[in-house]
Amino acid sequence: MIKVADLAWVRFTAPDLDEMERFLLEFGMVRAERTDEALYMRGSDPDAWIHETRLGEPGFAGLAFDVDSESDLEAATQIDGASAIELVTEPGGGRRVRMTDPDGVPVELVHGRAPAESIPMQSTLPLNVQGATPRVGARQVVPKGPAQVKRLGHVVVVSGDFATTSAWYEANLGFLRSDEMVLGDPDNVVLVFFRCDRGSRPADHHTFLCVGVGEPGFEHAAFEVHDIDAVMAGHDHLKGAGRDHLMGIGRHFLGGQVFDYWKDPWGHTVEHFTDGDLFDDSHKPERHEPQVVLGTHWGSAARES
Repeated sequence: MIKVADLAWVRFTAPDLDEMERFLLEFGMVRAERTDEALYMRGSDPDAWIHETRLGEPGFAGLAFDVDSESDLEAATQIDGASAIELVTEPGGGRRVRMTDPDGVPVELVHGRAPAESIPMQSTLPLNVQGATPRVGARQVVPKGPAQVKRLGHVVVVSGDFATTSAWYEANLGFLRSDEMVLGDPDNVVLVFFRCDRGSRPADHHTFLCVGVGEPGFEHAAFEVHDIDAVMAGHDHLKGAGRDHLMGIGRHFLGGQVFDYWKDPWGHTVEHFTDGDLFDDSHKPERHEPQVVLGTHWGSAARES
C-alpha cells in the first residue's frame, strides 16, 4: 500500500490573478512564480509552492500529496484510472502520477520536488507561563501585518458518495483514521479525519477530511502559521483589508487547532491554524456526535456568512 507523507499543494481557478495575489499576500503567502496563465504561492517552509491559481472560471481544481519514493509512484500507476509517471512542470519540478477520486476531484501523487530556501519566520519572544518564565528584561513584541503562512496543513472535501470516496482515499493513499463523526445511528459514519501513516513518527491529527453531509465539492484548505499571536495579528490585518471573515477565532475540540477562517475573493474558504494535535500510528479512532466535532474549547465555530 502507498502511504502518502503529506500534502503538497492545492489548485484553484479564478478569473483575476492580480486580485488573487493581493488576497494571498494579505493572507500571508509569498509569490513563488507567476506566468500569464498561473500564479504559484508558497509559505516560509521549503516547499516550492503550496497554492496554485490558474486563469479560468472560479473553482477548485484539485490537490496533491507527497510520497516518499519513486517506488510509491510506480505503485500508484496501478491504481484504477491513474496516469503513467510524468514530469512536474511547475516550480520545484519532480515527478507525479495523476488520478481522480470517485467524485471526480483531480488528485496527484508527487515525489522528488526540489526544495526552496526557507523564509525566516517573524515570531514573538518566548511566552512566560506559570513555572516557566524565559522572557526576562525584554518586552513582548508581536509583528504587525499578515500572519506568515508556513505550510499547507489539510484539505476538506464534501463527497456525494461518502462511503465510496472515503474508502478510496483510505485504501489507495494509506491514510489512518484519527476520528469519525456519526449522525443519528452510532454506526452511521458521515465524516472521517484522516492522518498520514508515518509509523512511530508523529503526524497531524488530520491531513485530509472526507465529509458526507452538505453540498459536494471543496470545503476548505488550512494553512499553518507560527503561533496564536500570528493568528490574532493576521485576523486584524485581514479585517483591516476588508476581507470576508467566515468563522473564528477559536480552538477545535478535535485536532486541537486554534483556527480562523476566511473567504478568498471567489468564495473559497481558507483557514489559518496553529498548535494542532499530533499522533503516531498507535492512536485509535473514536466516534463522536456532531456537537463534539463542531465544538470548541473556546471561541466561536458559528459561521458569519
